[in-house]
Amino acid sequence: MDYKKSFPVYAAHLAAFTLAALTSVAHAQAWPTKTVTIISPYGPGGSNDISVRIIAKELEAKYGQPFVVENKSGAGTRIANDYVARARPDGYTLLWAAAPFAITASAGIKTSYDIHKNFVPVGPRVTGPVFLTVPADSPVRSVADFVKMAREKPGGVTFASPGIGSGPHLAAELFGIKGKFKVTNVHYRGDAAAYTDLVGGRVDAALTAITSALSHVKTGKLRVLGVASEARTPVYPDAPTFTEGGGPEVVGYGWFAFVAPAGTPAAIVQQLNRDANAVLNKPEITQKLIGLGLQPTPSTNSELGTFIDAEVQKWASVIKQAGVVLE
Repeated sequence: MDYKKSFPVYAAHLAAFTLAALTSVAHAQAWPTKTVTIISPYGPGGSNDISVRIIAKELEAKYGQPFVVENKSGAGTRIANDYVARARPDGYTLLWAAAPFAITASAGIKTSYDIHKNFVPVGPRVTGPVFLTVPADSPVRSVADFVKMAREKPGGVTFASPGIGSGPHLAAELFGIKGKFKVTNVHYRGDAAAYTDLVGGRVDAALTAITSALSHVKTGKLRVLGVASEARTPVYPDAPTFTEGGGPEVVGYGWFAFVAPAGTPAAIVQQLNRDANAVLNKPEITQKLIGLGLQPTPSTNSELGTFIDAEVQKWASVIKQAGVVLE
């Protein structure tokens, strides 16, 4: 090798790399110097909106800059997703993404954006565990009992869920696939209405968030059989996992997490990830989120990317096997 000839090329590459690294560091040191807008894909008052406002308030206090939450609901979160996909990748527009972010891709729904090409995962995330709940007068006392009952019913069982294509809807479909029984989802506009009908015996079970059910559980009108998570959750630690309850392994929950437009400087991504994780690790924040039925799940940005990829693959399989049609 002619080192005299190759050295100028090497030096040029080194200089370019050094400049890129310094630029990235400069971005992190300077960010934020103005208002940061966080887009919530749902309307005000829901768990997505409330949870991100809790986190935004903490970040605002840390940085001394406004962190403003803007609600852009509709089209199964696609309106918000599209808005952020087209935003400048400078760290000043973020998305508090929700489970349909991955489910839409799983279903092959045509969108103006590609979740892998137009976004970068930031993290961390919070999860919304879903619980298998039945009326108190139901004869089933465990997940294993429920599977046995569901297999014996000729028409299968009915599940209350918050809407077609939602995490709870697909979790119920996954339960039916793994438990080998027929599932009919009955969709409601909110969990409160779903649990009212469950108490009244108009549906067999619910597999959704537990917050609206707790009053009925405490008064003995509903019974919680299990949680569709990898492990028990602090949201309701008395609920065993499906496998602990003698049933098939079923993992399916709602989730929220920070993502940003593709091209957002890596240093900003890492900085926000670190500081948002620190917020979730605060005991008082943990308790606030648990009160909303959400479980803080600190993670790196690469772990969030891996999680989203796994969600896309899992729900694509469920949608195909269950014959679910999403638009």
